[in-house]
Amino acid sequence: MMSIITCPNCGAKNRVDESRASGGKPICGRCKRELPVASSSEPLVLNDQTFDAAVKTAGDKPMLVDCWAAWCGPCRMLGPTMEQIAAESAGRWVIAKLNTDENPRTASRFKIDALPTMLVFRNGNMVDALVGLQPKAAIVERLLAHSV
Repeated sequence: MMSIITCPNCGAKNRVDESRASGGKPICGRCKRELPVASSSEPLVLNDQTFDAAVKTAGDKPMLVDCWAAWCGPCRMLGPTMEQIAAESAGRWVIAKLNTDENPRTASRFKIDALPTMLVFRNGNMVDALVGLQPKAAIVERLLAHSV
């Protein structure tokens, strides 16, 4: 399956064959930096610089962004659940993580004032939010509600 990934560094649009990308991380054709792609087995790690490009790249696939911090006990409890959802997604969703302590600009922009907070994006827009520790079934149910 081919997808277009916008490089967060230089803005170039890159065509990536996801079936061939499993051998390594794809790089931008213009600036040669790694492109933000989520493997089917692990969450994509976002930061202030890569956030907007990653959300746009997800397109019509729901993207779940787990906003967390290392000091947050419930966030650490949610980590394995996010990894399970990513591993079981089979490409239906994009699962990502954003450390709010290391990325205060994005956390402030979305008014993250409680952790963990999970933001759901579709077509580049935030469509849902879940606040607090949630069971896996509840998270998957919200993702299904926003699926094509």
